[in-house]
Amino acid sequence: MLLSLIKILAFVAAVAGLTWGAARLTDVTGGAEIAMAGYEVTLGPLQLVLAIALLALLGWLLFKALGLLLALLHFINGDDTAVSRWFSRSRERKGYKALGDGLVALAAGEGEAAMAKGRKAERYLRRPEITSILVAQGAELVGDRKTAEGAYRDLVKIDRTRFVGVRGLMRQRLAEGDTDTAMKLAQKAFELKPRHVETQDTLLRLQAEAHDWSGARATLEAKRRSGALPRNVVRRRDAVLALSEARDVIDDTASIEMREKAIEANRLSPDLIPAAVLAARSYLAVGNTRYATRVIRKAWEAEPHPDLAQVFAEIAPEEDAQARLKRFSVLLKARPDHPETRMLEAELMIAAEQFNEARRALGDLVETDPTARVLTLMAAIERGRGADDAVVRGWLTRALTAPRGPQWVCENCHNVHQHWEPVCSNCHAFDTLGWTRPADSGTTLPRGTEMLPLIVGGGVGRAEPPVPAVAEVREAGATASPLPARDAAASTPRTNGDGEMDEAEIVVPHGDKTAARSEAAEAVTEGRK
Repeated sequence: MLLSLIKILAFVAAVAGLTWGAARLTDVTGGAEIAMAGYEVTLGPLQLVLAIALLALLGWLLFKALGLLLALLHFINGDDTAVSRWFSRSRERKGYKALGDGLVALAAGEGEAAMAKGRKAERYLRRPEITSILVAQGAELVGDRKTAEGAYRDLVKIDRTRFVGVRGLMRQRLAEGDTDTAMKLAQKAFELKPRHVETQDTLLRLQAEAHDWSGARATLEAKRRSGALPRNVVRRRDAVLALSEARDVIDDTASIEMREKAIEANRLSPDLIPAAVLAARSYLAVGNTRYATRVIRKAWEAEPHPDLAQVFAEIAPEEDAQARLKRFSVLLKARPDHPETRMLEAELMIAAEQFNEARRALGDLVETDPTARVLTLMAAIERGRGADDAVVRGWLTRALTAPRGPQWVCENCHNVHQHWEPVCSNCHAFDTLGWTRPADSGTTLPRGTEMLPLIVGGGVGRAEPPVPAVAEVREAGATASPLPARDAAASTPRTNGDGEMDEAEIVVPHGDKTAARSEAAEAVTEGRK
């Protein structure tokens, strides 16, 4: 408000001053006479002032016109002038507007529009290190791999964007399944940016898939130096790589080198179960049972696992059931409350024909964790205690619908593996397999299977909770039983090649085996119908 008032007062003062000046000039006598080429002009004081002002304006306009002419000549000559700068600023405005529109289209998922805006921005800006990225990402969005590859190749030619181009080409080769070329590009990208986490992970995974264990360990060391992984994770993954290298050496029958690699893997990560198993077997190969026992015991204290029990049984394969039960006491005392320890103790008691002690060893696992292995052990216990065939069949039929228990499950894609592997066969992630329970225990059987225990066996339902209809029984354990060979074959149902329990072998009574097989098979068939 005050500023407007000041402007009005200034305008009024200027008009008043000009009016006063013009009035004074009209009062002045005299003037000016201009004679040129026979013409004579007489100007009064006011006219003279106006003529001078007009001449000054014409002189200024002539000067500006001359400057414009000179700028035009410089522009035609290719020199940097105000005219060229004006056109440059105009192109930049249009280019950056197209670039911004392209980014918005890319964020909105409009790949075609992003590519068109990127090309338009390139015409105005001539900045391929910016516009080619927009074109490449837009092409990837619509699945135009050829255009994306061309844009990434343009980026490879520029120093500032060489890594971006190499990484983009690497991702394209991975999508096409060309792992050999992808590994070469990953190595090049790793050379350009050794601290880039995604490149490190991709290169490590590709090297692991190609069984380039020495290269993978070098990449893992680079990840450690860059601080991308905690020290304990680095040690475990280094142990996984050493273990994988040892397994490859086993295939090549180089026993000495195998033992060294296996022992190194176990030293790096004593709680890695496959490393402990391989290290124990390497000690057994040279007759060092003391070190084998120590390795298994240390791993069992960290995480009880059936593979460890199997290797521990291999230390003395010919011992009888009582001697084995005594020798296994070092494992049973290490983690007495763990479910794996309780099932192992039950198996050993069954082999020693101490069936009541085997039932006490299982404890409340039948109610709290009724897996296929637990229910199969209960069937063996009931058989040993002289129960009717119907009761034994009832327990084994319950095992048909029981979950399998812990397995090797990928933490990334949750795919179940029969054996431990360093790289998931489904999602190709490195070091993601863990001994845990899968989210889905298996294939669901048809409706009505919850009635199978009541159909084929009496008495089981009185002491046990209702049977969940969830999964088809597969093999009860992940590995062979630690029982002596002559006892394990008699106490464990046989499985077929797919890991599923043979329906004709779910009951093997001491009496008429043929009749029992027929009854069990008919009961299972009827239940599935």
